[in-house]
Amino acid sequence: MTIIFSPSTSPSFNLAAEDYLFAERQDDLLFLYMNEPSVIIGCNQAIQNEVNLDYCTENNIQVVRRLSGGGAVYHDSGNLNYCFISNKIVGKSTLNTDFLLPIVAVLKEMKIPVEIGKRKDLWLPGGFKISGTASYIGKKRELHHGTILYNTDLYKLKQALSSKQPNTQVKAIPSVPSPVKNIYDYLTEQFLPHMQADLFFKSFT
Repeated sequence: MTIIFSPSTSPSFNLAAEDYLFAERQDDLLFLYMNEPSVIIGCNQAIQNEVNLDYCTENNIQVVRRLSGGGAVYHDSGNLNYCFISNKIVGKSTLNTDFLLPIVAVLKEMKIPVEIGKRKDLWLPGGFKISGTASYIGKKRELHHGTILYNTDLYKLKQALSSKQPNTQVKAIPSVPSPVKNIYDYLTEQFLPHMQADLFFKSFT
């Protein structure tokens, strides 16, 4: 598997790079990137139902639509994004959670006991979500991507994802709100040194 680290923090660039790697490459890839403050919405979502557009405009938070389905997520420099792209394997389901196993293994090695949830997301003890995922399946290729909340601004996350004027008449896929927590906060609560938390994050960058 080829691992690619994005040189950009532009959400438009990184999502376009995902599309390019999916359509134009034929090898198995892991694409890692961080974005500037932004809201990334699913391909079947209505922006007005997911995003506080006034808040995003006032705070220079970009809104970008992605290739995959799923719910809206907030990105900033405290959030790591991962994208697995691979060729389909005959006889193997593309809808399972196998793509999450390497992420789970790394986190558990760092003493972060995450569990895979019903929506292919990752949860900390106590019922806090740290990673949401979405997938896009083509004729020959499959793409699975997700987030890891390390030290995201959770106040901005909540504000940006709180629509003020939802249109219930629009046919669109709604997001499913979940309680979230940063990995950094979890490690701090467990009395681990801040240095270890920082080393964990740097190991991905």
